[in-house]
Amino acid sequence: MDRATQNSEAHQFEIARDGMLASLTYRERKGRLTLIHTQVPPALEGRGVASALARAALEYARGAGLRVIVLCPFVRSYVERHKEYADLLNPP
Repeated sequence: MDRATQNSEAHQFEIARDGMLASLTYRERKGRLTLIHTQVPPALEGRGVASALARAALEYARGAGLRVIVLCPFVRSYVERHKEYADLLNPP
């Protein structure tokens, strides 16, 4: 399973694999984490990379006590499939 890392300077969670970079961009301010866009290279699609990025961002939000605003369609569908993160959404 790929582990995502947080790149605070670039405002994204990242997974580097096979010389490629997948990312989930975000904005953090005023107690909220806005998840903007997931980008996965075509060669990495279907391998759980986007799910690992979403999970890392949501776990970060939970640990930091942040409310989550989801703009990214992939993350929205991820939360719909993983109800354990629904309590993070803003509004709840």
